[in-house]
Amino acid sequence: MYIIGENIHIISDKVKEALTNRDREFFMDLAVKQVEAGAKAVDINLGPRKKDFAEVFPWIIESVEAVVDVPLSIDTTNLDGMEAALKTIKKAQPILNSTSADPERLEKVPLLAKKYNAKVIALTMRPEGIPIAADERVNIAVEKLIPRMLEIDLPMENLIIDPLVLTVSGCQEYCPHLIEAVRTLQYAWDPSPMISVGLSNVSNAVPPEGRPLINRVYLAMLMGVGLQMMIANPFDKEQNDVIRWIESKDT
Repeated sequence: MYIIGENIHIISDKVKEALTNRDREFFMDLAVKQVEAGAKAVDINLGPRKKDFAEVFPWIIESVEAVVDVPLSIDTTNLDGMEAALKTIKKAQPILNSTSADPERLEKVPLLAKKYNAKVIALTMRPEGIPIAADERVNIAVEKLIPRMLEIDLPMENLIIDPLVLTVSGCQEYCPHLIEAVRTLQYAWDPSPMISVGLSNVSNAVPPEGRPLINRVYLAMLMGVGLQMMIANPFDKEQNDVIRWIESKDT
């Protein structure tokens, strides 16, 4: 399982405080600990940062790259901030998180990926929202996302399709559709792009004590249909035990 560590996220109060204080050591330590826990890439989600992106994105990239060699995932809706980060990255091939089928983002984000030789996460989401049914999500990938990458000659190995995890809270019936989308997407194109999900989204709005168990159960289901990449918490030891157990059965 290829884990993109999710813990540098602006939703965290500690991350917000460290960013406000430009606490370089905090981010360096958090990046190192995620990699030591098994993350093969590190997601950096600082929000749009519309006012200070030109300073903040290079600063965080330089801080993290000083201590880890893994790919960095630039997780922002701010395209200028995304490019500021890309210009700063010196080590591993970056990941852009993300585009969708929204015409403006689908026009611009893949071009950034091609310009800077980055991988790009593409969400199966239209401007009007996320479809529920698995076949609709697959159709977005096959009819919108993949053709755009082919149009600009972006290598298929640089495309990561995210069919979008929806929370189990209040909409449990949606969860099987994601499982089927992951299963189907692996056979929807040849060669198949990589498939990734944001695992912890499944337990959004669930009481904190119940979230890890829900995440692990859903992870086991998704690995059962072939999932090999996710944005997740690498510090969840029981989650990592589930991964090791399933992978040991596949060998």
